[in-house]
Formats: sequence, C-alpha cells, structure tokens
Amino acid sequence: MRADFKTVPRSVCILRLSAIGDTCHVLAVIRTLQRAWPETRFTWVIGRVEAKLLGHIPDIEFIPIDKGSKLKSYRALRAAMRGRQFDVLMHMQLALRASLLSTVIPAKIKLGFDRRRARELQWLFTTNRIRPAANQHVMDSLFGFAEKFGVYEKLLRWDIPIPAAAHEYARKLIPDGVQTLVISPCSSHPLRNWRAEYYARVADYASASLGLQVVLCGGRSELERQMGEQIQAQMKQACVNAIGKDTLLEFLATLSRATVLLSPDSGPAHMATTVGTPVIGLYAATNPARSGPYLSRQWCVDKYDAAARRLLGKPASEIPWTTKIEKPGVMDLIAPDEVNRKLHAVLLALRRRG
Repeated sequence: MRADFKTVPRSVCILRLSAIGDTCHVLAVIRTLQRAWPETRFTWVIGRVEAKLLGHIPDIEFIPIDKGSKLKSYRALRAAMRGRQFDVLMHMQLALRASLLSTVIPAKIKLGFDRRRARELQWLFTTNRIRPAANQHVMDSLFGFAEKFGVYEKLLRWDIPIPAAAHEYARKLIPDGVQTLVISPCSSHPLRNWRAEYYARVADYASASLGLQVVLCGGRSELERQMGEQIQAQMKQACVNAIGKDTLLEFLATLSRATVLLSPDSGPAHMATTVGTPVIGLYAATNPARSGPYLSRQWCVDKYDAAARRLLGKPASEIPWTTKIEKPGVMDLIAPDEVNRKLHAVLLALRRRG
C-alpha cells in the first residue's frame, strides 16, 4: 500500500534517544508539527538522561529508555508498545541500537533518512524515507521529517518548562542585573575540549576588562571536575565554580539568566539556544555549519577548515560533511584573543538590541 503523506496523522511516535543537543533539535521539529497538527498525539521514545531535561513537557508522552542495557531496553519498550498502533514512526536516530528498538514500535509508516544518509543500515528498518539533502545543519536535516508531510514553516520555539526551584537556584548563582559569562568547558568527546589555561585567560578578560561575572558549569564527571579546578587555579580574577552542583533543569535555568555561554561542541550549546542565550562556540574538531548552535553560528570561532587543511591535508570542502577531526591538538588552533573578539561582538549586538 502506498504511504499517504497528505493526510494528517492522528498519532506519531518519535524515536530519538540521544544526545542532549540532538534532542533539543528534535523538540523544535515536534513544536513545528504540533502547531501544524494540533489534534495529533505525540509519543517520544527517548534516553533516560535526556528525559531528565525534557520528560516533564506536558503535551508530549515520553517513554524513557535505558541505553546502557540493550536487551533490557528492548524488552521494556516491547512491553510499553503492547496493544498500541501509531500512524507514523519518525525514526530520527542513525544508530543500530535505535533501529533494533524500532522493530517493536508498531506503525503504519516507518519514516527514516534517505538512503545516502541512512548510516548503520537504518534504511533496512524503515518503510519510507525523507527527501535527500546534502550539507545540512543537523536540525535542518531533522526538519526533513516535517517537510515530508508538507510542513515547511519552521517554528524555532522550545518552551521547556523550568520549575520554580530551578529558577531560584539560578537566581542565587546569577542575581538580577548581573551580566554573566557562563563557561561550560567540556564536551563528552575529550578531543573537542579547549585548554584550561585558555579558558582562564578568556575568563580573566571577561571579568577584568568587560565587567562580567564568570560562572563555570558542568556535570559530575572527574574530567569536568578537574577542568573546573584547573581553570579556577589559573585565573587571576574570581569566578564561581558550580561544576557538578546542579541538575539539568537547574543548569537550563542558569543558562536562561546568562548573558552569553562559552562552550565547545556539546549539549549545553544547544540547551542555551532553547532559552535564547547567545553562544560562543569553539569549533575545530567539528563543523559549526553542521553542528553549531543553531541561532549563534555567527558567534562561533570556526577553525574547522584550518584543521582539515593542517591535519587531513585538504580543505573542509573536500572532505565528507560528517567528518570529525578529533585529533590531539586540534583545538589549539583556537586562540584566546579570537574568543575575546567574539565576546566583544556578542555584547555589542546585545546592547544594540536593547
């Protein structure tokens, strides 16, 4: 039977487990579809960590999955899907583990990426595919699922509810009227991380020359804890080290009060986008045109082409779009002065905006 993409589906299941940044992208697609299809019911199969940030959104049903145990998660999802039937499954994850989970989600249409982009054999697990496209930002590629149904107008709105207690935590960290640079220094990919001494130099400049409060934020891993301690130890000015002290929602509330975020290619860059905070992204190992903060790509320090030329021997235009140049020393291509110039540019733009 030919799939019907002109009829509004009554029920849609979204399959996207991770990571934090990508799930932020997916939420924008869902908000767009909710506006176009106000009567449609949305169910989202999501990772447990990501559900801590998004799982309390009231107008989406969430089914959290423990990604650490493949067999356990498979059995749990199969039990959750018993007796259910969706009009559409939007299979948005290019990972074999997600595709295996898709086999227990009953849907009339199983929509995935086009054959060229359907890595890890995703095409074997879908009945239909979105239209082919090349060299897109990750969020734009996900909007291809809406476009398959003729929904082209993007709604860049996230509306993640933030509890009052999280707002209160953030207010103590960033009091009203205090301009603040939040630094989230670590990615889960260590070779995307900048030097602690470079963060310290930018933080000192922001504090001494621009009058910004500096707050360090991050998770509870040993890598993040050590990075925070190293930055603080090498700073001449004072800063607030809040690494490991907040929840995801408290961190989101903190980002909502920040003046600007400084971060490598990582989930916090996209969390900041959801609350309208500009991001200075540090990009050399990855391509900001593909994975940069969607509304702040003009503020990214982009050394991706320089990295390709130096470490791969060819310009970025001649390597595959998804290439990651995660090699030792790649982030050293970014100099602190370049970040300081971006910081000036962001503050000037904010002043002009009023």
